[in-house]
Formats: sequence, C-alpha cells, structure tokens
Amino acid sequence: MTPAINLLKKSNVNFTVLQFEHDPNDQDFANEAANKLGLNKEQVFKTLLIEVDGKLHVAVSPATQQVDLKAFAKLCHGKKAALADQNQAQKVTGYLIGGISPFAQKKQLPTKLHSSAEHFDTIYVSAGKRGVEVAISPNVLIQICAAKLGQF
Repeated sequence: MTPAINLLKKSNVNFTVLQFEHDPNDQDFANEAANKLGLNKEQVFKTLLIEVDGKLHVAVSPATQQVDLKAFAKLCHGKKAALADQNQAQKVTGYLIGGISPFAQKKQLPTKLHSSAEHFDTIYVSAGKRGVEVAISPNVLIQICAAKLGQF
C-alpha cells in the first residue's frame, strides 16, 4: 500500500489499482504504464513538479505531450517555469521519480490538471510507486488535490 492508495481509501472514493512489472531500464514511466496495461495513452497522466518563480507546483499532464512551461507559468500567474530538480521532487513529494502520485504528497502543493482530462470519465495516474497506477475520475482528483484545470 502506498500513501496515495491509503488516502484514496480513507477518502471513500471510487478508484481501481492497476499493477504491472516495471522495467528498470524504461524511464518513460507513463508511456510504459500505458503500453503494459493496454491503456489509451491520452488517458494516462504523468505527475511533474514544476518550479514557477521559485515556488513548486504540481502538473498532472497527459503522457502524450510535453508541458508548455510558458503556458504553465502563466496559468500559475508567474513568469518563469522550469522542471524541478529530481532530488528536490523526490524529497518534497516523498515519492521516487516515476512513481510520483498527485495524491498524499509530503507537502500539498498547488496542483494543475491538464484540461484534456475533462474528456474522460477515467484517467490513470501514478499510485505512488513505479508499476502501480490508479484509475480515477478527474473530478475526484480535482476534489482531493484542490486542483485547477488549465491548458499547458
């Protein structure tokens, strides 16, 4: 059990846990999940930490696209955005890279969910461990993470 799964259970929301054997040589974590679980890649979302004007934010974005850092900064009412350092991301969230979940991070950070999630009843995000995903409604993610929708 991961902190993310424990939080979802405690929150009494609908979700499903999916697991696969993670290949340690595969660093494209979200696409690996989509391929190994036979999921629509557009429904698989990656969780990234992005620093905007010195402040950390969480971006939950489709695995199929790169985050537009300028658009993300603007969405966060900032000027400059950059991916957080991997060690910093792991320390702040309590999760390893490739297993960062938007749920139950050590410190709750402002969270943005890519608006394409609205097109699906279910999206897939990391459950807090490489090789473990949760299927969940985007509305539940918005509710639990106090996430804001946006284009980035």
